[in-house]
Amino acid sequence: MVVHAHPDDESSKGAATTARYAAEGVEVLVVTCTGGERGDVLNPSFQVPEGHEFDTVEGRRAVRRLEMARAAEALGVRQTWLGFVDSGLPEGDPLPPLPEGCFALVPLAEAAAPLVELVRSFRPHVMTTYDPTGGYPHPDHIKCHEVSYEAFVAAGDGSRYVVTGGAEPWEPRKLYYNHGFSMSRMRAVHEAMQGAGLESPFGDWIESRAAREIPEREVTTRIHVADHFDQRDAALVAHASQIDPDGFFFAVPRDIEADVWPTEEYELALSHVPTTLPEDDLFAGLREER
Repeated sequence: MVVHAHPDDESSKGAATTARYAAEGVEVLVVTCTGGERGDVLNPSFQVPEGHEFDTVEGRRAVRRLEMARAAEALGVRQTWLGFVDSGLPEGDPLPPLPEGCFALVPLAEAAAPLVELVRSFRPHVMTTYDPTGGYPHPDHIKCHEVSYEAFVAAGDGSRYVVTGGAEPWEPRKLYYNHGFSMSRMRAVHEAMQGAGLESPFGDWIESRAAREIPEREVTTRIHVADHFDQRDAALVAHASQIDPDGFFFAVPRDIEADVWPTEEYELALSHVPTTLPEDDLFAGLREER
């Protein structure tokens, strides 16, 4: 089970990993916390699908659901929604308040309850989500971490989140934080592109103060996924309102990426099975358990 804040996050963070495991026969469920209703159009070539609109909350939600369905198909995974409303990314100084009723403002127990029920019904052995910083300080990403951690530790406790007629308690075995933004990866790809005489999309970024201040979290697990970059890319393109097919995500030639950085990285946060670090498999320790 992979838990994300918005539609398109599952395609930009760990997508090739989910595609790989799905191709190997693992049942993969993507859980999307919000509908992405406050996402702006980030693709200059985007055209609203026929029969839809994008200038109302309901219209944006419907388009984002359509895009999400296409992305899930590209990855070969199942997907479901928690049903919360996108908080948006407030900007300004001072920061404006978050919108009333948005995901980030929902009390933790209320926000985690539907995810606990999903964990109990789907019964995942492995869960992935964001680290406590959210990967970057978006209020929905931070909230996504909080509800995912809460669901991981609470779903196996029959005295918590008691629902009449609900599924039996289930304790997932391993919790990972995905590393969606890796400065080490950016630097390696940047240097490889420069070495090949190509313009790197990361040049200004890796030299910026903001980049220098990003803490590099521990990597415990590297999943080799180069064979599934094409599925990841297809999933990204499926989010047509958000992803520019001529933009940042596609600026690195795939042969260079596969040569320099063919993996996706994770941080093992909690484990109820013995495992030896570093790992090359999210199911390390679990396959032996079976």
